[in-house]
Amino acid sequence: MDMAHLFPSFGACRFDSQGEKRLAERLEKKLSDDWLCWFNVPVGPKGLQPDFVLLNPKLGLLVLEVKDWKLSSLISLTVNDVKKLDDGQEKTVINPMAQARKNAFETVQALEKDPALTQGPDAYRPGKLMMPYSWGVVLTEITRKEFNTKALGTAMESVRVICKDEMYETTDSAEFQQRVCAMFVHQFPVHLHDEQIDRVRYHLFPEIRLNPARAQFGLFNEQDAPLPSLMKVMDLQQEQLARSMGNGHRVIHGVAGSGKTMVLVYRSLYLARSCSKPVLVLCYNKTLAGRLNQVLQQHRADDKVVAISFHAWCHKLLTTAQLPIPDLKGSKFVQALEEDVLRHMQNGTLAAEQYAAILIDEGHDFKPEWFQLVIHQLEREREDLLVLYDDAQAIYRGKAKLTSKMAFSFASVGIKASGRTTVLRINYRNTLEVLSVAHAFSKELLNARDAEDDQVPVLAPQSAGRRGDMPQLLNQPGLMQEAQCLVGRLQSEHENGRAWEDMAIIYRHNAQATWIEEALTSAGIPFTTARSVSKRKTLYAHDSVKVVSMHSSKGLEFGFVMIPRLHEMPAQGEDEVDEMRLLYVAMTRAVDRLVMSHQTHSGFTERLEEAINQVKANL
Repeated sequence: MDMAHLFPSFGACRFDSQGEKRLAERLEKKLSDDWLCWFNVPVGPKGLQPDFVLLNPKLGLLVLEVKDWKLSSLISLTVNDVKKLDDGQEKTVINPMAQARKNAFETVQALEKDPALTQGPDAYRPGKLMMPYSWGVVLTEITRKEFNTKALGTAMESVRVICKDEMYETTDSAEFQQRVCAMFVHQFPVHLHDEQIDRVRYHLFPEIRLNPARAQFGLFNEQDAPLPSLMKVMDLQQEQLARSMGNGHRVIHGVAGSGKTMVLVYRSLYLARSCSKPVLVLCYNKTLAGRLNQVLQQHRADDKVVAISFHAWCHKLLTTAQLPIPDLKGSKFVQALEEDVLRHMQNGTLAAEQYAAILIDEGHDFKPEWFQLVIHQLEREREDLLVLYDDAQAIYRGKAKLTSKMAFSFASVGIKASGRTTVLRINYRNTLEVLSVAHAFSKELLNARDAEDDQVPVLAPQSAGRRGDMPQLLNQPGLMQEAQCLVGRLQSEHENGRAWEDMAIIYRHNAQATWIEEALTSAGIPFTTARSVSKRKTLYAHDSVKVVSMHSSKGLEFGFVMIPRLHEMPAQGEDEVDEMRLLYVAMTRAVDRLVMSHQTHSGFTERLEEAINQVKANL
């Protein structure tokens, strides 16, 4: 029998008693894999704190309280209160059965607000929860014989209690599961499907909610993430990962759209509540750093969590340490900035361990020596480092290092993540049609060769199966006609109810950006461009079409994406594989619809036509 799902994972749980630990182990190992079990996780809008919440699609919802009380410590029990000895002193506490019952009722009230989780008008109890629910107590130090001898059943309903000798390690799994099932005193037929289970999770655990328009950033209240016909929550693997991540070096290897950034935001918000030093979020992309900062500000965590691009962070380190800033421009400034920071790190003039935790998004774009600086700045007592990466999206490494896999291992740069690497293969962002075309176009990039020391393959994404329109590749006779096509498609989408801010035009070269901006200005379409540092910080501040480069689009997503002038890729002198990788990144920014255009045929447009025809034939 496969194990139940425990959230957080057993190794990440922080138990207040040995009894809680023992029960968690029994639940995980002795219940079947259709059970979901949450330990010590705040529940519902009131943040209730039951010890355990269990959910089974064929049985319903169960709330448990756990007590390590010994029989000798109990003085008297009523259905409401328990008098007991605590360190030799008499103390009155709430009866744990009453506490479990209260938590169960309040949990059910939260669920009954959702009509999709209640019984219909023709049912026996219209408006009531569509599944059975119950509550119970686990007495980890009192046997069933002791329970009966002392008549504890007068204050705690016997069938709702699991005793010490009913949860031994040697207890038969079937017998233990039967005892748990018997706690559902009132049963009726039910079979929850996946969407209903997700609805339950949506209401019980607000922290796993996702905004459908910005799925990777998650953690929304009901106003920011209203409940549509099919709401969004983290999948079980993402929730397990987000809740279970402990201290130490961790690596998440995930495909585009798999929720890597969402897990990073969840983790950074969690750390902000528990750390005294600042928490640092790093990425290469300035636009993504600006977006991350905006999300953190929405959750009022920006005072403890700093999201910044790597080079802006280098500048900040030197400024804070009152060290000189290179007096250069452009690429020479960037190179000198890197060299100066690393030199000051090595000679000891740069203070170490300034951050309680560092989280790196898009780690595939980092140079090996950058990780050495990261580890230098990380508090060594915790060593709380999280690196997220996807080789298929590596677009900044340069021609010498840009291969189909990372050119260095994490172990070689001091990241100790052996055995602590998680793989996320399922793409939730894109429709099956968009993902399939992007994959077919660039499948050579997604081969499965192993990274040298880490033995983590370059991932080919798996679709979550969401369907939509087939991506379009439109051939236009000239520049003016392509501009008219661009404007017309945007206007049509807006007239059909899509917000301007849910649309983006992704370009390859700056000359294209100027042409796009002129076309949008002439048509009166509001837009925001990411071409300047100041505008990057306000990219999402207005309801406007976003005009972003392929490089700047990394980590972002939009419902409707247009990529024009594809006949200009690859430009003369550009590496075809590098350009293919850029276009793959741009294509996978589209959540719902992708429209591409060109004026003449090229190797890329022919390859795209072939990919689209191939996908049409196979879907």
